[in-house]
Amino acid sequence: MDSNLSLYKIFYTVANTHNISRASKELYISQPAISKAIQKLESNLGTPLFYRTSRGVTLTKEGSLLYSHIQNALASISRGEEALRKELSGETGTLHIGVSSTLCKYLLLPYLKGFIQENPSIRVFIACQSTAHTVRMLEQHQLDLGLIAYPGPHPQLTFHAIGEIHDVFVATSDYMKNLRLPAHADTSVIFASATIMLLDKENITRQYINDFMLQNHIETPNFLEVTDMDLLIEFSRISLGIGCVIREFIQEDLKAGLLTEIPLDIPIHTRSVGFSYKKVPVLSGPLQRFLDYLWRQGTLLS
Repeated sequence: MDSNLSLYKIFYTVANTHNISRASKELYISQPAISKAIQKLESNLGTPLFYRTSRGVTLTKEGSLLYSHIQNALASISRGEEALRKELSGETGTLHIGVSSTLCKYLLLPYLKGFIQENPSIRVFIACQSTAHTVRMLEQHQLDLGLIAYPGPHPQLTFHAIGEIHDVFVATSDYMKNLRLPAHADTSVIFASATIMLLDKENITRQYINDFMLQNHIETPNFLEVTDMDLLIEFSRISLGIGCVIREFIQEDLKAGLLTEIPLDIPIHTRSVGFSYKKVPVLSGPLQRFLDYLWRQGTLLS
């Protein structure tokens, strides 16, 4: 196939220049080699492709037919090479991002807005899912990038932090009053008396909170599982229980007094959130462009 492609390129150049000598200079191939290549192609196809005169060469009827197809094929190859160049440079292409619906709403969307304005030819696909699912898809090369809570050291992934989040327990003042607990009840008493609202077991945040409660011997006989952080916040606002939410996402509620943070005997450690991607020798063009954009914005901390 490679040798045939070379023959067709020689044929195409000779047809354009109408002269073997000029084709030789353009292709940096000797005239005898070009003549031999044309003869071989004519032999392979079983028909003359050129009329040869002292002034040069012109296409036969069969040669003109072949030329029209070769012209389209080479133009298609050229377009393919240009499309690949743009993809590799990041001018065009697709960026696949995995992120939880909560992090997407509160953290990712502001970054995407500016990036898309700068790179309108890059398509962005977002998979809203749990952090655990995003990590698995990153490992399997099914995503370019994930916005996740730090999963711990990972041999296959690079992680760049963009900030920290604080897991807190919140409720309305009315809900806390209705529990009729002593003024300074400790954490274990509060958790034993209230309905504790947590994310479902597949969520990394839930696993982190489970570890915290296990280490501190906190039991929750009454709890409600919710699949989404926004629902947790809404359920907390309407006094269904004490919700475990991220402080950074309820600042307005705390300032307005709509929700009150429950003081804990032992505070929960902060967690890093950031962008993670597969360790590969060369990053895709769209991914590299997005990371460069984040660096320019001063977003990436490490």
